[in-house]
Amino acid sequence: MSKVEEFEELRPLLFSIAYRILGSVSEAEDAVQESWLRFDGSATRPASTKAYLSAVVTRISIDVLRSARVRREEYVGPWFPEPLLSDPYQDPARSVELADSVSMAALVLLERLSPLERAVFVLREVFAFGFDDIAAAVGRSEAACRQLLVRARRHMQAGRPRFAADREDREELATRFFDALKNGDVGGLQNLLAADVQLVGDGGGKAPQLAKAVMGAENVARLLGTVFPWLIRIDVTFELHEVNGQPGAIFRDRDGRVLQTMALELLDGRIQTIRAVINPDKLGHLGPVGDAWAVDREVKQARRQSD
Repeated sequence: MSKVEEFEELRPLLFSIAYRILGSVSEAEDAVQESWLRFDGSATRPASTKAYLSAVVTRISIDVLRSARVRREEYVGPWFPEPLLSDPYQDPARSVELADSVSMAALVLLERLSPLERAVFVLREVFAFGFDDIAAAVGRSEAACRQLLVRARRHMQAGRPRFAADREDREELATRFFDALKNGDVGGLQNLLAADVQLVGDGGGKAPQLAKAVMGAENVARLLGTVFPWLIRIDVTFELHEVNGQPGAIFRDRDGRVLQTMALELLDGRIQTIRAVINPDKLGHLGPVGDAWAVDREVKQARRQSD
């Protein structure tokens, strides 16, 4: 195969590694592109192109993550990853690990780790790389990588997400949730929510968002059942779509521009967490982005006129 063919065959894997380390679609795509430039500029062909490119994209991602950590510490409100609608890398033998590791909950949990711990955890736990390849990728000894993995597992274990396994059940519950949301059915919503459900939004200070997480089935159902019928009145629409491997939806304004994504985390037949990404900087890869502030003003005006 030519260099281009080899690289394109590995591109889905490289993106999936970078996205899990970085939590950003745009930064992961940049890391993959930089990997190609280094591969293309190399005068020699590596013994294993997969090992070489995986190491390159990992090192690039670690460097990017280190520079991004200060920005994330100063981030306004909760930080969520950029929503991913579909993971390009598929491996039937690792399907459970791949699905769990790309969820919003898992990626938020990975933020607790240092860049090296995160890289080692992703390469070993998600993609089952050998410690020799991991050591080459992160520039540490195999013994050091084993210690990094032990620490990473310890940090991850307490908050490790658990999801409903049956895809059909998840989709059915999500359909009922979004139907109740569209109709403003507060009681119907409450019946689908776990007693300790959380509703959290990531606006990054650049879009209307909740001042803090809303807790409890009654509070979340009342808020959603009150707000969303008004959005429907001003022609906001939504389409059901898997978001980070979990059931969710994309919301659009009347001109079809993206306003936000919503992802549902399910446990024991109930919705446990609702995460909305509203920050326009995190939505551009999904298409043209709408003005959430304008939509908010229009909703408020419509409610005043109805009083």
